[in-house]
Amino acid sequence: MAKTIMIVDDSNVIRNRITRGSKEMDFVVVATATNGAEALELYRQHRPDLVTMDLTMPKMDGLECISEITAMDEDANILVISALSDKATGIKALEYGARGFICKPFTDEDLFQALMEMMESN
Repeated sequence: MAKTIMIVDDSNVIRNRITRGSKEMDFVVVATATNGAEALELYRQHRPDLVTMDLTMPKMDGLECISEITAMDEDANILVISALSDKATGIKALEYGARGFICKPFTDEDLFQALMEMMESN
């Protein structure tokens, strides 16, 4: 059975790139969101196997969204994909409940590797 994924990023270019890469790995993209508030509602509806999450977004940022999602589902599998590449931000994201982190800009290989690691650890 194919794994499901939700992609959260305020950039249409990044959402499309992750969507393309996910489909090449046989994920089914069940939802995309442009901000944390939208992502919370879509997570409740779809409960995807994996979420990719930007950190800097309007309305609700990625850290708050990660906190809200993991409060409702402690088994949520969240991969942060962010331009905020400092070590402190990465650690903070993991403390909020993310399980992986890759920096923008990323290569197709970076995305493939990160998605594989997330699914293998699940």
